[in-house]
Amino acid sequence: MLDEDGETSPAVTRRQMLRTGGVATGTLLMPGLSRTANAAGSAAGPRATDASEPVALVDVTLNINGQVHRLQLDPRTTLLDALREHVAMTGTKKGCDHGQCGACTVLLDGRRINSCLSLAVMHDGQSITTVEGLADGEKLHPMQAAFVEHDGFQCGYCTSGQICSAVGMLAESAAGMPSYVTEDLSVPHPALTDAEIRERMSGNICRCAAYPNIVAAIMQARAVRT
Repeated sequence: MLDEDGETSPAVTRRQMLRTGGVATGTLLMPGLSRTANAAGSAAGPRATDASEPVALVDVTLNINGQVHRLQLDPRTTLLDALREHVAMTGTKKGCDHGQCGACTVLLDGRRINSCLSLAVMHDGQSITTVEGLADGEKLHPMQAAFVEHDGFQCGYCTSGQICSAVGMLAESAAGMPSYVTEDLSVPHPALTDAEIRERMSGNICRCAAYPNIVAAIMQARAVRT
């Protein structure tokens, strides 16, 4: 390709032409798109996720360890945060906050749940038992006493969740609920073997690895209650 002086100039490739044309087209269209976006934004009003807007609180009644607590909570408050920050039941621990460690386990109408995965507003009027509510006055619950006797803990951070989970697990076993390792599903009440206990308690992690002592404690508490 020759220029005005008769010298050869580098040829413009197809890729360069497409790239240049795309930039030019975008430059022409952007002002119009920007005006359209601004108009749409104005018509829609303020964003719903504006952090400056206060969240409306809701009334929630929680029956915790036999005592009624009437609270006003952000509807996004988890049951775990309601227990710890609004009712001062700090025995229930916040571990992973993702339902993976079991440190936050409590009993809801006798069934064990991870309180970090559940919203407080979902349990209005329901009965909640935390580790503080297991003992009968100064007398420890058989599971608590067994954990003490068998040293079923080291640092103790997971212990409240372990104990609540173990209490709920024994109730499930007594009701004839099978586990993943139950060999014969036709048996109405599968034997609570070491393998059964470990499987049923697998949702509770002890980073200190006190598992053998935890199993021994559960075996003892089971014998006391049956």
